[in-house]
Amino acid sequence: MYNSETPSRAELPSSKQLLRSTVLAAVSAVVLLVAVVLPAEYGIDPTGVGRVLRLTDMGEIKTQLAAEAAADTAAASGNSVVTSAQAQQPPPGARSAPTPAFAPAAKPAVQEAPWRDEMTVTLTPGEGTEIKMRMTEGAKADYSWVVQGGRVNFDTHGDGGGKNISYEKGRDVPADDGQLVAAFTGNHGWYWRNRGKADVKLVLRTRGEYTDIKRAM
Repeated sequence: MYNSETPSRAELPSSKQLLRSTVLAAVSAVVLLVAVVLPAEYGIDPTGVGRVLRLTDMGEIKTQLAAEAAADTAAASGNSVVTSAQAQQPPPGARSAPTPAFAPAAKPAVQEAPWRDEMTVTLTPGEGTEIKMRMTEGAKADYSWVVQGGRVNFDTHGDGGGKNISYEKGRDVPADDGQLVAAFTGNHGWYWRNRGKADVKLVLRTRGEYTDIKRAM
């Protein structure tokens, strides 16, 4: 018995049409992966589209969160503070290794001058935030931040022009101050996350050679 709903051979797509549809689907998937998925999930932006759409910042933050979670899992004690300078210290009796090129210089004394900007952020348990300054290569900015009501994990870093750098990291830290020197032209600043069980208030004060400062998230 003939079923009127069954398509005829003429209505079915040809092998050539099927191949063309498959190729188009594959190309679309690759374009989507490179232009959207890689920037948004991993901070990798080979085409520059992710930076325009602000997807790369999202991917970089996700990468930071993943690295921080891995560090928390591996930590033997939740109260220890680990900074990049401490991590590079040799054991007693060992010869000191040369300071890597990316290691932060010793923090100079903060000058007694009025602060240019002050920003206050409240972080709930598990919440993170990022504040960055727009700086040119070699520009210097003094900073001082303090946590009221607890401690935070932090990452002082920069990005711009396809470059990324991490100046210093710390865990369970109540405050920090010093001078940030931009390694290249771009955005330079801090990412903080409250790993405690209560809300904390973070106060950041800055001054120096930067064009603007804003909260990225």
